[in-house]
Amino acid sequence: MGVGCYIESSWFTVGGHYWCLHYYPDGSTEDGKDDIVVALELMELDQKAFKARVSFTISLFHCTTKRFSLSLSVALSANLPNPDYFVTHNINRGEMEASGYVVDDRLTIKCALTVIKEPYVIEEEAHVEEEAPPSEIMDQLGKLLEAKEGVDVTLEVQGVKFPAHKLVLAMRSPVFKAMLYGPMMEKDSSRIAINNMQPDVFKFLLHFIYNNSLPAVMGDDLLDEDNKREVTRHLLVAADHYGMERLKLMCESILCKDLNAESLATTLALASQHSCSRLQDACIRFIASSSTKIDDVVASKGYNRLKRTCPDTVTEMWEKASRLCKT
Repeated sequence: MGVGCYIESSWFTVGGHYWCLHYYPDGSTEDGKDDIVVALELMELDQKAFKARVSFTISLFHCTTKRFSLSLSVALSANLPNPDYFVTHNINRGEMEASGYVVDDRLTIKCALTVIKEPYVIEEEAHVEEEAPPSEIMDQLGKLLEAKEGVDVTLEVQGVKFPAHKLVLAMRSPVFKAMLYGPMMEKDSSRIAINNMQPDVFKFLLHFIYNNSLPAVMGDDLLDEDNKREVTRHLLVAADHYGMERLKLMCESILCKDLNAESLATTLALASQHSCSRLQDACIRFIASSSTKIDDVVASKGYNRLKRTCPDTVTEMWEKASRLCKT
């Protein structure tokens, strides 16, 4: 791949933040080009400053013993609002290739990560200053939407009208920005028709745009599991279409925790169409976890439909599941 080039893992959540692993097969710098480097990156932060103790262990899978070993542990303290890569270790490539951890150019890595948060305070000459309160901007934006004060655009979804604010839409979505202020700008930018979306789904999307969170109905018992799953799928599609990566990741996370044999093929097709690598991996792990689940998936209506419409996705699914079962 070359020095400085890396393979990125799927994002995962620990301590309320998104993390991922970076694997540099040819080293991260020119001086270390003979080493393999594994690095942990903090991908996203909340707006509240805090100190944290971060500890993590990287384990490598040995193809002969069939166990994870060669653990590389790192413990450190960091002020997470100023993040950087947490490089775990440089491993000599020659030694690694001769050790049995690399077979057919393949290396399996496991990361165990712990984040312990502490309140962030400033002490000076026996003074402890009060911590600044969290930002209220999202609450204020949410109230602005509810009150419909200063609205200057109407979004129409299958006859249902949603008043909103151009500036907020443009701030939260690059697609809305292009529609309202850029080359995609509508002739009448005070009224925009939204196609191929249900009004209820767009209502949830608009709630996220103003509140940076999913509506409470997504977490209570007003929607049954099938409806929640269906709404989440539609929201993921909308998030991908409007370039809202945080919402897309949140939908991925919900669907990863809600897999079953009947809906798995439909979820896998969705993940493939919208480049959701984390959700694809979860589907593969679900299939490979037991032969009973494989039988149930194959017997589902969604699987037969997936075979007809996306044969390449089915082939890739079985190839990955087979490799995972062997390890």
